Amino acid sequence: MNKIIEYDSITKSYNGKVILEDFSLDIMEGDFLCIVGTSGSGKTTLMKMINGLIVPEKGNIFIGGRNIKDENLISLRRKIGYAIQGNSLFPHMTVFENISYVPKLEGKKEEELSEIVNETMKLVGLPDDIKEKYPSQLSGGQQQRVGIARAYANNPKILLMDEPFGAVDSITRFHLQEDLRSIHEKTKCTIIFITHDIYEAFKMGIHILVMNNGKIEQYGRKEEVFKYPKTDFVKNLIAMAKLS
Repeated sequence: MNKIIEYDSITKSYNGKVILEDFSLDIMEGDFLCIVGTSGSGKTTLMKMINGLIVPEKGNIFIGGRNIKDENLISLRRKIGYAIQGNSLFPHMTVFENISYVPKLEGKKEEELSEIVNETMKLVGLPDDIKEKYPSQLSGGQQQRVGIARAYANNPKILLMDEPFGAVDSITRFHLQEDLRSIHEKTKCTIIFITHDIYEAFKMGIHILVMNNGKIEQYGRKEEVFKYPKTDFVKNLIAMAKLS
């Protein structure tokens, strides 16, 4: 398995407060990495550094062996899928227009766009008859599926997901979790998935990264983390998962 993302001695602070200091981590191609931890522990900062939305003060980030400092960030972002909590869709665009947005920017023709939309809608379990509907006409679960379809539409090698299911009800969340695991199996896309829900992390991830105050409490395969927690912080999270 090849390394696809590398954090090399990253430091980042906000208003004089250090969030990440000398942080290093390798993420392998095809992984499903769940990042879990307290609010303010640096989870979203880490994620947004991958597509250049946040720039570290020190250190480097490499994607596919290339330093993102040397990349065109607009082009880079179009190659990386991004899905967040809640409805991040363009409200004035139809489902078709939302899903095809990035491929269209990349110069895909109408016939290609139709094929892309059909394939990604099928991938995420959306019916054909909602293509011309607007986000406000969809259920919360459908909106989230459209968001995932849009993130996948440009065939990314990396998909970033920040609390993607946090705004839907528990039943919808369960089905979205099951579907995303199936999508990962089919596409082998590298997924970086942030969650506050330790149960969700162990259900979804191949590897688990536990963060606290900008530090790695533990990183490893989920079976290792679950059976052999290394710190009291991780032990408490595991206890919460066992009680869920």
